[in-house]
Amino acid sequence: MKFGIVVFPGSNCDHDCYHAAKHVMGQEAEYIWHKTTSLKGFDCIVFPGGFSYGDYLRTGAIAKFSPVLKEIKKFADNGGLVLGICNGFQILCETGLLPGVLMRNSGLKFICKDVGLRVENVNTPFTKLYEEGQLLDIPIAHADGNYFADAETLKSLSGNGQIILRYATKDGDVDASANPNGSVGNIAGITNKEKNVFGLMPHPERAMEASLGGTDGYAFFESIVKVVS
Repeated sequence: MKFGIVVFPGSNCDHDCYHAAKHVMGQEAEYIWHKTTSLKGFDCIVFPGGFSYGDYLRTGAIAKFSPVLKEIKKFADNGGLVLGICNGFQILCETGLLPGVLMRNSGLKFICKDVGLRVENVNTPFTKLYEEGQLLDIPIAHADGNYFADAETLKSLSGNGQIILRYATKDGDVDASANPNGSVGNIAGITNKEKNVFGLMPHPERAMEASLGGTDGYAFFESIVKVVS
């Protein structure tokens, strides 16, 4: 299969995602410049982390006007897999491909550390190789990871099984002590209704190899490969 890694001015995790797809998973991978207007041949589009356009105005607010977004919306509408990590999650919400918004962390500080996660739904192309309730340890690195949506949207997300990851303790408890940024409901990752667009704040591409500290993120990419192949 072939991954496409979108690159905006200010992206800084594009090489991490490329390494994960190409060198760890052994799949085809190619960078996609944000002015690209053709996505022919790609099976999964990845929005990497970073600070697209310096996060001026607000996260993702300028990136959503890049020419590639029009093509990615078509790609997603046709069932193509789209993965947004950190700044990528923020862009997906800003463009309306995912509901809700990402706001400044409740502590008003940039946070970079490993966090505990609980897998809430394995019936997606991104999580099929995990087990429901499985606990993961994956790093975060963000200043605007505070997910928020109104009560009606949250009810819809829950009812449709769109909440995929929640911040959790080592015992699997979803409570305030495990919430690093103030996200409503400890939400760390969601999908669209069709389950082919997935956004998450943690960085699974940084948890792919034991030599770099852990492999809890590996099955996200492996799940994608299994589904496409």
